[in-house]
Amino acid sequence: MAVAAVHTSGGIADHIHPEPQGFIRRYVFSIDHKIIGIQYLITGFVFLVLAGLLAELIRVQLMNANGGFISPDTYNEIYTMHGSAMVWLVIIPIVTGGFGNFIFPLQLGARDVAFPWLNMLSFWMFPVAGLLLFSSFLLGAPVAGWTEYPPMSLQGGVGTSMWCVAIFLVGVSSTLTGMNFMVTILKMRAPGMTFTRMPLFVWAQLATAPLSMVATTALAAALAALFMERQFGIPFYDPARGGSPVLWQHMFWFYSHPAVYIMILPVFGIISEVLPTFARKPVFGYKLIAFSSVAIALAGFMVWAHHMFTSGLAPYLQLPFMILTFTIAVPTGVKIFSWMATLWGGKIHYTTALLFAVGFLALFTFGGVTGIFLAAVPFDLHAHGTYFIVGHFHYVLVGGSLMGIFAGMYYWFPKFSGRMLNETIGKWHFWLFFVGFNGTFLPMHWLGFLGMPRRVAEYDPQFQMWNRVESVSSFIMTFAILLFFINMFVSMRNGKKAGPNPWGGRTLEWMIPSPPHYYNFKNIPTVYALPYDFSEPLPYKGLEDELNDKPPAQLAGAHH
Repeated sequence: MAVAAVHTSGGIADHIHPEPQGFIRRYVFSIDHKIIGIQYLITGFVFLVLAGLLAELIRVQLMNANGGFISPDTYNEIYTMHGSAMVWLVIIPIVTGGFGNFIFPLQLGARDVAFPWLNMLSFWMFPVAGLLLFSSFLLGAPVAGWTEYPPMSLQGGVGTSMWCVAIFLVGVSSTLTGMNFMVTILKMRAPGMTFTRMPLFVWAQLATAPLSMVATTALAAALAALFMERQFGIPFYDPARGGSPVLWQHMFWFYSHPAVYIMILPVFGIISEVLPTFARKPVFGYKLIAFSSVAIALAGFMVWAHHMFTSGLAPYLQLPFMILTFTIAVPTGVKIFSWMATLWGGKIHYTTALLFAVGFLALFTFGGVTGIFLAAVPFDLHAHGTYFIVGHFHYVLVGGSLMGIFAGMYYWFPKFSGRMLNETIGKWHFWLFFVGFNGTFLPMHWLGFLGMPRRVAEYDPQFQMWNRVESVSSFIMTFAILLFFINMFVSMRNGKKAGPNPWGGRTLEWMIPSPPHYYNFKNIPTVYALPYDFSEPLPYKGLEDELNDKPPAQLAGAHH
């Protein structure tokens, strides 16, 4: 097949322009998707540290049945801020803004996202929202949990109004990012990059983008109504004045259940990249994995009311939502079995990235199984207000999303930085995190069975022993995350040089230098096969001189 030439007008070539000079234009107000992706990752990890410290304050408080470390009011503020920060300032920005921005345009063979300036704007809304959210501690932070149910969220200080504005800003950023990503995927694929040749991480971002665009509008409307009721007295949710607190639940969960998939679908894409690379064999069921992402995205809009079985939802509505919740497990199960089949019979390379990917399979599957329990109305009525919910939710989001984030960091850190992370420290990170995680969240399930209520600063002394096990285990998990940050800081300066393709990967980001040039590709490649068949030659043409550091001639005189 002939080598692909660089397009000279329209489409991808519109993003050929000289690299900006000066620190501010290059690294602060950058329009380069790769720098923006790294900005998301750094900012997300900063908020991970802050939210993690709040979690440790919770665990210190719960070491003793009668608490005593912080007051109940402060405890309410801390667990509310912990949950809000982890969902909106850590998981979503890292998996979509961070990995999404840096990786998928490279995998598409594009030189940037469709709207680079909009991309920069989307990012800068995110740290502003984070600063606003944490500033609420100065004026009385919200106390009603990350869900902020009325009428409790209608009471209290100005911190809850600040929470509304902060989450609204994150929602606007997420919506703009989803629109940008969707246009990029639909319009800026390299020649030959048909939908059924796209890497599975791109498929995951394609399924996530409409969730970010559509579901977030429901949350924005709910937040605007809550803000107006608090600040101007307009009765949306106050039952004493004709409002409905259940209306908030419908609008909140119509967003927040799809938001679970906004947090997990990109991680599914990460796992789908890591497993075939380190099993050295084609991904099993490529189309099943790709199309099941779309099925999950669509079905995610149909199951929000399973969060509301205890709200007085009519029985004739409970049954269909219960059945739909059972059904959504099917496309997720398709992925799990496809990933296991990918590993089966492979030439396994036990890198840290693979360990986190396999750990994800174990923990996320367990979380999914406990989710099937909660889909059953009779069981949910018993367990909904207990620590069973806390355990289930953390197996899905920490055992799922955060394990996937670590897998992605160990896999793509060489591409981000040009350096390798230390594998020995990485394996210590994995095993300490895995043991600490299970010690923290597994006992919550039987504590929930026994009736320990969630969101309490003090509890029945019969539960104290297991709470101490959980707290000590959470300290181990925190130490493991500290090892990860030490590994990153040391490796950025002193790590082994990675080269363009240290893992022998088959997707396009591995066909260019590490870290990539500003313009990504000298020549836009032509794609002619799937990227995961390790027994065949590389499925790309037009990459013969990509590793030559001399930029293409037409960039020298190009104008932005």
